[in-house]
Amino acid sequence: MHTPHASIPRFHLAVPVDDLDAARHFYGQLIGCDQGRSADTWIDWDLRGHQFVTHLVAGRRTAAHNEVDGHDVPVPHFGLLLTVPEFHELAERLRAAGTVFVIEPYLRFAGQPGEQWTMFLHDPAGNALEFKAFADDSQVFAV
Repeated sequence: MHTPHASIPRFHLAVPVDDLDAARHFYGQLIGCDQGRSADTWIDWDLRGHQFVTHLVAGRRTAAHNEVDGHDVPVPHFGLLLTVPEFHELAERLRAAGTVFVIEPYLRFAGQPGEQWTMFLHDPAGNALEFKAFADDSQVFAV
């Protein structure tokens, strides 16, 4: 899934997981991230040029929700902005794998500034993810 973004600063994000094998399958096979370095308690992933790390941690965290466009959005969450074709391809791959969506793929803010395709799901450890796609990339920060 690596896409070089030399002109854009890369972020580093580390999240807790309770099963590294499940994380390896989910992020490597379903999401399509290339695996980097790893140890018995963590795995580095290439998330479109960003360093994303899954750390083995016991226990669960509690999450909150916030209403956006009539849907209960899980907080915290993270994800990627994809192209529209990439978004629909990922949605189909996740559906084929039997993924249970927190918010099914749909067109958010239809006909308004910031119109976008979005979907929410949890990884095997319960971390919330959002994948979205703007038909017009100039609308990412629309007000």
